[in-house]
Amino acid sequence: MRKGPNALLSRRNFLIHTAFCAAAPFLPTSAFGQAAYPARPIPKTGERLPVVGLGSTKAVSQLAERGTAGFKLLLRTLLDGGGTVVDTWSRNAALDRLTGEALQAEGMVKDLFLATKVDAVGAKAGRAMLDRTRRLFGKTSDLIQVISLRDLETQWPILKEWQTAGKARYIGATVSSDYDHEAMMHFMRGERPDFIQVNYSVVETQAESGVLPLAADLGIAVLVNRPFMNGSYFSRVRGVSLPEWAVKFDCRSWAQFSLKYILANPAVTCVLTETTQPKHLLENLGTAHGRFPDAETRRRMREVIEFI
Repeated sequence: MRKGPNALLSRRNFLIHTAFCAAAPFLPTSAFGQAAYPARPIPKTGERLPVVGLGSTKAVSQLAERGTAGFKLLLRTLLDGGGTVVDTWSRNAALDRLTGEALQAEGMVKDLFLATKVDAVGAKAGRAMLDRTRRLFGKTSDLIQVISLRDLETQWPILKEWQTAGKARYIGATVSSDYDHEAMMHFMRGERPDFIQVNYSVVETQAESGVLPLAADLGIAVLVNRPFMNGSYFSRVRGVSLPEWAVKFDCRSWAQFSLKYILANPAVTCVLTETTQPKHLLENLGTAHGRFPDAETRRRMREVIEFI
């Protein structure tokens, strides 16, 4: 028998409630009844962004096989948990249609801060990708970035055109490897983008010595990728007890250990967390509440990871 919309809504609420209960042990008591989710300003405009967002690579890659229900639930969990930032990009027309269906479900896309990317070589291919993203995702992107500085000489002028035409609110570029930090800093100095996206975590700390201080000096917003090193971080800490002193900065899991480390850096605007599980997303969102480690504690955190 076909389920009506009320039954589907009740199931969604049940799943989110179950995820919240599962994540509750990882949330400080201050998170319950919190009036507003912690947010930081975008330097260019002062618009405030929630400090934890969703990287959607894995969730989107599963759409063709698993359908859109799981991704829709993840997006609803993000919004209900206080987040808004979702990072994605165009893959192919089939996946883009499914991604757009999920983003537009229940009108969620209007409440999301939608960060997309151009991943193409050549002006024609770049414009075609941007047009498809805008058409199928159902919204003018809040942020469009040149992925991995790819074909930057061609794609960056196009993004500037799009921003001038009102087809993008903010523009920037991404990297996901320490090897690209020098090229990113050269770009930052020359173009002063609104945003950058960079790899950074308690394991990958190189951004602290160059990219992040420069972003702070130039007034550039920072999205962080790879907070868990695409999952290899969890393999590294599996079976290892969390240090007892982590409770002093309201840290209750290894996921929060890395996220707390990242968010303790004031140059970071938002950290993107990759997961397909609502309970893990709520745990990640909970990192924003409570205390953050000071400089000495962050040094101890690096040492812990170094010797695991």
